[in-house]
Amino acid sequence: MRAVLQRVSRAHVEVDHQVVGAINRGLLVLLGVHRNDTENDLLWMVDKIQHLRIFEDDQGLMNRSLGDIRGQLLVVSQFTLCGDCRKGRRPSWNGAAPPELARQLYEHFLELCRQRSIPTEAGIFQAMMEVSLTNDGPVTILLDSHKTF
Repeated sequence: MRAVLQRVSRAHVEVDHQVVGAINRGLLVLLGVHRNDTENDLLWMVDKIQHLRIFEDDQGLMNRSLGDIRGQLLVVSQFTLCGDCRKGRRPSWNGAAPPELARQLYEHFLELCRQRSIPTEAGIFQAMMEVSLTNDGPVTILLDSHKTF
């Protein structure tokens, strides 16, 4: 499972010119599900995102987590994160999970975040979305549950 986290002061996602999810201070999470992902990958990702200390404390150091600042999540599914561009000029999507598995793990991800009392908004799975954000910092973090980077 791969994620791109962007620390934001606000973000929203639109489908057909309608806002379907919006947050203020927190993280925009672009989430890609790999074909070999399991429940363990999902749990690792939720835990890492919840506890990652990338928000500034009173001294300006990145010492606070999403929970510490009472931040919000906006989670958008993005299969293209599993693209492989090492050969040729067109990405290979073979690593991406089939839609049924990706939807199941994406929805379970949202459910686990909400169960942990993280205010969580979301895009619509497999929809064409427009994502807008104000990156705070900017701070952008890459996560991979398979630890390939």
